[in-house]
Amino acid sequence: MEEEEGRRGGGERREPKGGGGEGRRAAGLKVGFYNKRCPSAEALVQQAVAAAFKNNSGIAAGLIRLHFHDCFVRGCDGSVLIDTTANNTAEKDAVPNNPSLRGFEVIDAAKKAIEARCPRTVSCADIVAFAARDSVALAGNNLTYKVPAGRRDGRISTAADASNNLPSPLSNATELVGNFTRKGLTAEDMVVLSGAHTVGRSHCSSFTNRLYGFSNASDVDPTISSAYAFLLRSICPSNSGQFVPNTTTDMDLMTPAVLDNKYYLGLANNLGLFTSDQALLTNATLKKSVDEFVKSESRWKSKFAKAMVKMGSIEVLTGTQGEIRLNCRVINSGSSAAGIELQMTTTSSGDDSAEQFTKIATK
Repeated sequence: MEEEEGRRGGGERREPKGGGGEGRRAAGLKVGFYNKRCPSAEALVQQAVAAAFKNNSGIAAGLIRLHFHDCFVRGCDGSVLIDTTANNTAEKDAVPNNPSLRGFEVIDAAKKAIEARCPRTVSCADIVAFAARDSVALAGNNLTYKVPAGRRDGRISTAADASNNLPSPLSNATELVGNFTRKGLTAEDMVVLSGAHTVGRSHCSSFTNRLYGFSNASDVDPTISSAYAFLLRSICPSNSGQFVPNTTTDMDLMTPAVLDNKYYLGLANNLGLFTSDQALLTNATLKKSVDEFVKSESRWKSKFAKAMVKMGSIEVLTGTQGEIRLNCRVINSGSSAAGIELQMTTTSSGDDSAEQFTKIATK
């Protein structure tokens, strides 16, 4: 799901907020979290996504990717939405995200509608998760799943974290499995979630390494179909090593706007766009999963829905951690930097919960 922009950075990985493996998917999320707090929350997000999709069906791929890029950097905390400031370059402006990451205006529209109904109640992180789910439903012919909610918004967003945590389109199988394992996801989860590459577009810079000067023995990566390579070279021509920076192409040649199993069929026919796509066939265990999904779209869809929920729980902030951001692009005024945070306090009466937000001095 690392589609689009380019050659990702390496470097040391930021240590996760939680422990290892399953422990990183923190407790505290619940399906129907806003049923009493803000009953219209999920419907308002759905309306914003549907309106954007009607105008441009490609936004579905963008919103699915936005959720992935949020969760893989500091967990699913909405930090990918925060704008760069004079003193900090945020995640959204890291090389893996800029200029390819999109969908921010859809999140803004949903947040604006929700704030008008339920002020200071619904986190930006949850809106991103809901928007991804609604995008899956629209692009996947009503493929849907329930989203546990209750995420809180983070206050830190740095380009370095994005570069150090997001998988690269140049990754090999070992690197991909390691990247996902560090987030508490399995090798099969990685193959399943890679299926999101069946929708969306990619910039030339993410795959031209396979088209020009691949090795001393071959100018073109031999694992890519020669006909496909010819097509891609016509879309992304070489001109003294300079490629048209804004040129994009579909990730999936067959059904580029539909979330289906054609991505895996493409891999089986050497039509994977990225090095990291075709790498799924270089490992016997990963290839077994690819072959399974070539044969059964329904099995992939079932596993994809479960993997999206699992991914959406990575290193989440819950309870009184973080904040409920009022503007998804900016941390709350007077929060961590000023020693004040918006803290949620919950009182229970039977099965009902009422929430209050109070300013708590932290200094």
